[in-house]
Amino acid sequence: MRSARIAAAVIGVAALGLTACDGAPDAGGPAASGGSLADGRSFTMALPSDPGTLDPAMTVMAGAIQVDRFLYDPLVHVAKDGGVTAGLAEKWEADTTTARFTLRPGLTCADGAPLTARDVAANIAFVADPENRSPLAGVFVNPGTKVKADSRTRKITVTSKIPDAFLLRNVGMVPMACGKGLADRGALAQGQHGTGMFTLTEAVPGDHYTLTRRKDYTWGPGTWKAGQKGLPDKVHIRVIANETTAANLLLSGELNAASLGGPDQQRLLGRGQFHADSASARGEMWFNQAPDRPTRDEPVRRALARAVDLGDIGKVLTAGTGKPSRSLISIDPKACKDDTVAGKLPTHDVRAAKSLLDEAGWKETADGVRVKNGKRLTLTLVYSSQLGQPAASAAELVQKAWQDVGADVTLKGVDNTGINQVVAGNASWDAAVLPLGLALPPQLRPFVSGPKPPDGTNFAHIENETYAALADKASRMPGTKGCPTWSRAESALVASVDVVPFVDAVVPTFGAGARFEMSHGSITPSSVRMYGN
Repeated sequence: MRSARIAAAVIGVAALGLTACDGAPDAGGPAASGGSLADGRSFTMALPSDPGTLDPAMTVMAGAIQVDRFLYDPLVHVAKDGGVTAGLAEKWEADTTTARFTLRPGLTCADGAPLTARDVAANIAFVADPENRSPLAGVFVNPGTKVKADSRTRKITVTSKIPDAFLLRNVGMVPMACGKGLADRGALAQGQHGTGMFTLTEAVPGDHYTLTRRKDYTWGPGTWKAGQKGLPDKVHIRVIANETTAANLLLSGELNAASLGGPDQQRLLGRGQFHADSASARGEMWFNQAPDRPTRDEPVRRALARAVDLGDIGKVLTAGTGKPSRSLISIDPKACKDDTVAGKLPTHDVRAAKSLLDEAGWKETADGVRVKNGKRLTLTLVYSSQLGQPAASAAELVQKAWQDVGADVTLKGVDNTGINQVVAGNASWDAAVLPLGLALPPQLRPFVSGPKPPDGTNFAHIENETYAALADKASRMPGTKGCPTWSRAESALVASVDVVPFVDAVVPTFGAGARFEMSHGSITPSSVRMYGN
């Protein structure tokens, strides 16, 4: 039941290990920051919900990924231009089935113990073993992958039975824990035994987490140097669910950073507040194609998609700040840049939607709810309550549109636990507006093909033979050589209305008294710089 571990923030799955900042961020200079670079400061940031487990191999929740980026480093980092730079590894090479890494010398764990090649190999092997039910399996490390290590030469060799076009980036971004943590995953769940720049020194779940910078940490991304001015001594992560509260705390100086996706961002933008932006998927409509679900039939899916005005829904969902989706791979830097969506989404046409339902055998009745073979067209629409009122309002618009064409629609807002249940196959649903946050085409495969829950993460029970064949072909092409084939595969999903990507969000993370960079939806730890008068 590996799928049970894929939690709510599949919304942030691809953020793992992806950063790059060799020096301080170019963010307008000291004057714009309210002073000069300052040492000895604490950086306080907000998370909208508690991160839950911090075991880096057992979570894909966005909040946990952000915290873990401070605690656990990957083998390599990915720069803004998509290139790979050094992390824990100083050298690397890879094709589609084999990746080789050489660790930097002198790496240590939070407790001072050396990080060995065997420790690194054990991290990757843990994810690859299906018995461990890691949510990173099939996304970053293929099940059954074999790993060898030579601690004398600091070399690790990874061999994947399944070809992976982006094997270097996928395996290279797995967050690494130290040997003591691998022997005590309960300690990893509490953020211990890390390889990153900070250690967790206090945790009050649901309220705050305090991290302290390691003075012995010298192996940041690329050529990053430990002696740079303005690095924070501590990081305080506060759990603040209400965006208005977070905005007020930013303005009062009690917070140094907070992401604001709703209307509160407008008053900070109006003040010229510093912000670093990140783009991510926000509107993706999925249909449950399990047996006996009305949405198993493509004409029904197409009718429901045509019944709604996707443009209007997208504006509501993003408070008017979004942009039309171009791909299911939404996170920059994109390896494949083709537009796989334009011209393939069903156009808004209520009359055509009704005709499609008529032709599919769903007949109108006196009470307005269509019936086929004695069964009413009853649908449950799931959406993420974590996205706040915009998501609820958008869901209500979808509900009204589907009611107008003859469906009885129940709305269900779900939190992290609820999305867990959807992905794990433990919830009853027919349609869902749940965005995946993905950086590479292969990361989409386990969600739209292959095993279904409880044996896999194909939670919508998609069976698109064209996608499966093209994805298999593309996976055997190294790197960006397979991009045209990946794009054709993704377009096949959109054309069959298996998934309807319609809007991406641009979310600003505002800063006060600090500057930083964003990469893949979260703050890059090595980029944080503190300012003071």
